[in-house]
Amino acid sequence: MVRSSLDSLQDALGYRFRKPELLVEALTHSSFARESSSGVRDNEQLEFLGDAVLNFLVSVRLADTFPEGPEGNLSRGRAGLVCAAHFAQVAARLDLGRYLRLGRGEEKTEGRAKPALLANALEALVAALFRDGGLEAAQAFVDRFVLPVDFREDAAGLFCMDFKSALQELLQAEHRPPAEYRVAEESGPEHEKLFTVEVKAGEGSTARGSGRSKKAAEQRAAELLLERLGKNSDHHDTAL
Repeated sequence: MVRSSLDSLQDALGYRFRKPELLVEALTHSSFARESSSGVRDNEQLEFLGDAVLNFLVSVRLADTFPEGPEGNLSRGRAGLVCAAHFAQVAARLDLGRYLRLGRGEEKTEGRAKPALLANALEALVAALFRDGGLEAAQAFVDRFVLPVDFREDAAGLFCMDFKSALQELLQAEHRPPAEYRVAEESGPEHEKLFTVEVKAGEGSTARGSGRSKKAAEQRAAELLLERLGKNSDHHDTAL
């Protein structure tokens, strides 16, 4: 792997490896290792370790953020963050596929864009960070790239009132049409998007809310509309 390529990735990560060979190993798919005659190590063992490290670090953040959170809600929150689909999205934002070392077969089948390969490489990368810089380096990566930009705001939906459901119950009770949500505005860079959602519940009943995810913005908009309708104090807490 060309050194300038490693430098580019390390710049994106905001971390310089003391042992660059760990980073190379994390980016080496088994197809490349099989086709190599030099005893190249693939990233499967790091992938195994990275899965455990990610589960641990995300669990710690959830428990620290919500010390009174029910175990079931914490588990659901972790499941949404520690999953292949989310890891693949994070890897894509880092353009990790560009740096993978793949065998000829994977190259021909566009392996650099395969979600499974990207997710596995992300797990291996976290393990490489852990091996190189300990839990501190791995946690810094998780906080910056794996958790939502505004973790407390986005994760709060695990434990706060489900205002969308509360609003819908109110509208049904008053025989009004269901609420309609639309994204009114998006701002900020791709990795730090701020969404503004407008909710409309019949003529003259509208509100806007903002958040770092569409879900958070929708919840905020529903909360504000409930406040305006003067009905938000009677509803129950619900896990999202």
